[in-house]
Amino acid sequence: MTVGKPDIPSAILGKWQRVVDLAAQMADVPASLVMKTDPPDHSVFVSSESEGNPYEVGQSFVLNNKLYCFSVLENCDELLVPDANSDPDWNDNQDLDHGMSFYIGYPLAWPDGTLFGTICVLDKRNNEKAMGYRALLQEFRQLIESDLALLVEIAERKRLERQLQDSLGQLEARVTSRTRELKDANTALRVLLANMEASRQEFEGQILRQITELILPHMTKLRTTIGDQEPDCSYLDLVESNLKSITSSFADKLVVALQNLTPTEVEVAQMVMNGRTTKDIAQALSRETSTIDFHRKNIRRKLGIERRGMSLRTHLLSLQT
Repeated sequence: MTVGKPDIPSAILGKWQRVVDLAAQMADVPASLVMKTDPPDHSVFVSSESEGNPYEVGQSFVLNNKLYCFSVLENCDELLVPDANSDPDWNDNQDLDHGMSFYIGYPLAWPDGTLFGTICVLDKRNNEKAMGYRALLQEFRQLIESDLALLVEIAERKRLERQLQDSLGQLEARVTSRTRELKDANTALRVLLANMEASRQEFEGQILRQITELILPHMTKLRTTIGDQEPDCSYLDLVESNLKSITSSFADKLVVALQNLTPTEVEVAQMVMNGRTTKDIAQALSRETSTIDFHRKNIRRKLGIERRGMSLRTHLLSLQT
């Protein structure tokens, strides 16, 4: 195979075999050949299966000026030698070793102009009939060069397909890698956000506990001391309101709501949320059912659900969400 050029498949070789056989038959010559050039060698690539043909496929010659084909390749043009024996330029050529004194040949080229070889007919006599078929030989030449062009186009398409597949494979690998990176980044981000949320909740919980444990108890004592004195009482109300506003942004609605209840009311509220009945709660706290009803009524009032028809348990559970 010529470097950088595709191989000739068997189907094309079979086609070229029919071409040289037909050329030999129509031109009435013993030898019709397709020669292939791989400098410095020039070898028989396809040989007609005609009587008296001395050339065999694979037979090789070293290119030199004593070969008909050398002149064809050098000049890239037709060469017609009616009788080498009477031609001083050719009376010592190598093909005379086989008695081939008559020659018609044409160059064969790849689409880029690189020479593939030659197509030629040879005879032992001056063959006037063969000279009349020169146009047919030129058509055969074009047919073979069309095959060469087609093979190059097919090879180029295959190369582009392989290149495209490689590009697609690289793209898929990049997409897979990028997807994995994004998943890892998303996982890391979720962990970071979760840690930030936990830190925020812990920080807000600390502030809430400090306000609840360190400030609000003193506010209760201060209110007892002040009583109904104005404007002290109004300012105290304002401070309590602002503190509740601050703590409500830190805690959920349930925590804020329970802050307004007495310890016993908180216990009752939690048991109500757990689905305990008034009787169950009374037994658990060693109280009368009437006492539990009293606490439930106070809880509803402090939560602002004094109207009937609204379940205390449903309201408390809604504050959790």
